[in-house]
Amino acid sequence: MAIAIEHVVTRDQIVWGFGPEMEPVLEVEPGAVVRFETNDCFTGQIASEDDLVTEIDFNRVNSATGPVAVKGAEPGDSLVVELLEVRPAKTGFATIIPDFGQLIGRVSSPVTKVFRVEGDTVHMNERISFPLRPMVGVVGVATDGETIANGWAGRHGGNLDDHLHGPGAKLYFPVRRPGGMFAVGDMHASMGDGEICGTGVEIAGEVVARFDVLKGKQATWPVTELPDRWVAHATAGADFMEALELAAEEAARLLVDQWAFTIEEAFIFLSVACDVGICQACRPSPFSTIARVAVPKVGATPRPFA
Repeated sequence: MAIAIEHVVTRDQIVWGFGPEMEPVLEVEPGAVVRFETNDCFTGQIASEDDLVTEIDFNRVNSATGPVAVKGAEPGDSLVVELLEVRPAKTGFATIIPDFGQLIGRVSSPVTKVFRVEGDTVHMNERISFPLRPMVGVVGVATDGETIANGWAGRHGGNLDDHLHGPGAKLYFPVRRPGGMFAVGDMHASMGDGEICGTGVEIAGEVVARFDVLKGKQATWPVTELPDRWVAHATAGADFMEALELAAEEAARLLVDQWAFTIEEAFIFLSVACDVGICQACRPSPFSTIARVAVPKVGATPRPFA
């Protein structure tokens, strides 16, 4: 069945950061379905393998389309964003960035590789192809303090680069300004968790999302719900262990506050039943480290919020 799209936000309506004074390009009711046209992470500056990251304007990186305000979303609530479709364009690219990544001492840099998308497959060249796994990297809402550039992640979301954020994912963002002010961009046709060269298959495309508001409940960072699990996030600077500790604390807080676990039960449950992941593993890199803890949907933990 075709999805009834009520509104469209075009890729020229973009923000470069998430702050407390964001102005919406569109205001919608809960339940509204919106199509976002998104740019690739370098905003069209790379189109061929002759275009290198050393020649682009890094002030035009990670544009996000929006923001959209949702009526009735107030501080203390969660803005619920269900990703119904994530549709990439036909061609994208990946790059090797000077001084970024674990293998940088063993490869030439810079390098650009163009990928083509055909059906459910992404082709690197005639020999190498793999399944299409579209996702969005930058997903966020307004902050309650400083303005944070789109390349960074934080309590508002931002450059989470979570490969789970594809079609069917439902994201809960803590509302800190009326309306929430959601924006999305930085699509990938595919990207591994580690992102060790600094990019995935960066690509333009379209995102279709349905909005809702969960009144009176929120986490500290965005929380993702999938059919079989929900995922708590947390961010830190360059220190993965700090990010992991914060993500574990966030998951435990939800188990205790929403599902009546004792802290001891939560501690053990997180160890024996839950999985840990990492985004933005590329080092050295100036960007934040994002850790996540995935909690399986069992009888005691059917969703992130009771």
